[in-house]
Amino acid sequence: MNRAIVRTGLEALYFSGSHVLLRPLVGGIGTILTLHHVRPVHRNPFQPNRLLEVTPDFLEYTIRTIRRAGIELVSLDEMHRQLTQGAGKRRFTCLTFDDGYRDNLHNAHPILKRYEVPYAIYVPTNFPDGLGKLWWLALEAVILKNDRIGIVVDDQDRRFECSAIPAKRELFTTLYWWMRGLSPPELSRIVHDLAARYDVDLRALCQEQCMTWVEIAELAADPLVTIGAHSVTHNALAKMNEDSVRSEMRSSAAIIEAALGVRPQHFCYPLGDQGSAGPREFAIARALGFKTAVTTRPGVLFPQHREYLTALPRISLNGEYQQRRFLQVLLSGAATAVWNNFRRVDAE
Repeated sequence: MNRAIVRTGLEALYFSGSHVLLRPLVGGIGTILTLHHVRPVHRNPFQPNRLLEVTPDFLEYTIRTIRRAGIELVSLDEMHRQLTQGAGKRRFTCLTFDDGYRDNLHNAHPILKRYEVPYAIYVPTNFPDGLGKLWWLALEAVILKNDRIGIVVDDQDRRFECSAIPAKRELFTTLYWWMRGLSPPELSRIVHDLAARYDVDLRALCQEQCMTWVEIAELAADPLVTIGAHSVTHNALAKMNEDSVRSEMRSSAAIIEAALGVRPQHFCYPLGDQGSAGPREFAIARALGFKTAVTTRPGVLFPQHREYLTALPRISLNGEYQQRRFLQVLLSGAATAVWNNFRRVDAE
C-alpha cells in the first residue's frame, strides 16, 4: 500500500506539472542519489530485493537526463566544497553506491567511465572479506527455496506456508520489517539460524555478490571513484552502544586505509533511516573527522546543510520507481519536499 501511495504521488506531481512549478522553490542546490545494484532485469517472479537495483540502461538514462537538465555531476569532495564555500551557478548531483556489489564494477563502472562521471562507493569492510551477513538476501533465498518455513518470532515458534508467489512476497515483507527492528546480536542469531536450517551459505552469498579488496582497489585507482566508509558489519548503528558505534566508524576507516592506502573522508550510515542513525551518530561521525556522512532520509541539499554535513539526505533510485517520469520528479525536489512537509533540514 505504501509503495502504491508513493507511486500515485509521483504520478500526480508529474502529470499535473507541479514538479516543474515547485522546482525553483524546493530544488535546492544539489542532490545525492542512492544506488545499490546495477544489473539487467531478472525474470524471476519473486524478487523482493529488486528495490535495490536499477538496470544499466536506466543508469545511462539518468546520467543523460541530469546533464540535459544542466545539472553538474560532481564528486563528494566537490559537493563538500560547494556546501562549505558556496555553491556554483548550477545545481549539482552526486552518484553514490552502497555496499560494494560486484555489479558496480562490471555494469556500472564502464558506463560511468564512458560518460566521465565521478561517483562514490561506500564499503562495509566485512563485505570484501567475505564475512558480511547479507541477511536480506539470505531471507529471500530461504523463502524462494522452500514452500514452508519455521522461525521463532518474538519468542513464539511460528510456521509459515509460502508455496505460492503472493504468499512468498507477503512473508518476505513481514519478516523483513520484523528483522529490521531487531538488535544486531538478535538479528545475527536469527539469520544464522535460518541459514543453517535451510541450507543457505552466508559466506558464499557474500562472496558471490560483493567485490573483493583487489576489485575495490581496481576501482579506487580511477580518479573518478571515491571509496567511502560504511561501517564494518553494516548493522543499524542507532541500535548499538556508543563505544560500538565509534568503533564501527573508526575501524571501517582504518581498514579501508590499510587496504587501499587512502583514508576515507566520507561515511554512509548502514540502512540510514531515522531508526538506524540519528543525532548521536551524526555527532560521532563529525568528531571522528569525516567531511560528510549520508543517510537514507529523503531530501535534496540546501545551503543550510553546511551546518549538518554528517546528516545529509539522499534520494533513492530503485527498482520500484524506475520510471523516466519519476526521475524528473525526484530530481526536481518536489517529491521529497512533500514527503518532508516542506521542511528543508531533517537532522533529528
